[in-house]
Amino acid sequence: MNRSKWKNLQSELFTNGLGVAALAVLAIFTLGAIFAFLSGYDPNAMDAMARLTKPGAGHLFGTDDYGRDYLSRALYGGRVSLLVGFASMVVATFVGVMVGVISGYFGGWLDNLLMRMLDIIMSIPSFLILLLLSVYLKPSIGNLIIIIALLMWMNVARVVRAETLTIKEREYVLYAKASGQSSFGMIWRHILPGLVPVIIVGATNNIASAIMMESSLSFLGFGVQPPNATWGSMLNSAQGYIAEAPYLALFPGLMILLTVLSFNVLGDILRVGFEPKLIRR
Repeated sequence: MNRSKWKNLQSELFTNGLGVAALAVLAIFTLGAIFAFLSGYDPNAMDAMARLTKPGAGHLFGTDDYGRDYLSRALYGGRVSLLVGFASMVVATFVGVMVGVISGYFGGWLDNLLMRMLDIIMSIPSFLILLLLSVYLKPSIGNLIIIIALLMWMNVARVVRAETLTIKEREYVLYAKASGQSSFGMIWRHILPGLVPVIIVGATNNIASAIMMESSLSFLGFGVQPPNATWGSMLNSAQGYIAEAPYLALFPGLMILLTVLSFNVLGDILRVGFEPKLIRR
């Protein structure tokens, strides 16, 4: 990637108010998750006498129906949600890039085979895949990452394949191919570097999608199991207390909203930074 693109990227990212705000939000949530132990409370410690305490000086986010400090649970829950989102993105991106590059570069029967397999998998409702996987995989962070990655890699593969088809027809790639470079050398030296902008932008958006999926799965009970918290499981637990203690849904809901929105904003800014000729919204 040339310097001009990096300069465009930096200019878009650090001179855009929304971009700076998105980075600030993600930095705060990430630091909060890393240093969650500084909250001063055990996220799983129950106190029947402090049950459903409203937000105040003693408990900034209040307490839940078991008397557990809600701020500490939100911070530790954010650690799990962000970890699952990032790890799922990495796995989905790796698999999607490999399949997309192989399909787009080699073409022919291999491309047709991989794309038809992709069409078949994508035609199956995600919820059905989720139910099938939940039967064989016990709820855990590792299995949650696998499930989310399996639901996301197909879109990555399609985008990467389309970009690979474009890159492999460029003059410098055709010249390198004519000079006798191996297929592996072509992919490593010419195709993958050209895919970096697409991969980065896609990865940013995929983290947001993964966090939403994690929240949805945890909300439905397929995610990390109690007493451990994630933002989605906190929303699930808050269902029965919306009228009595609305803050139980408000805080994790806001964290999910702000995190997903921030990643989506960064994705849009990165896209414009890598491709400055795009029409700005």
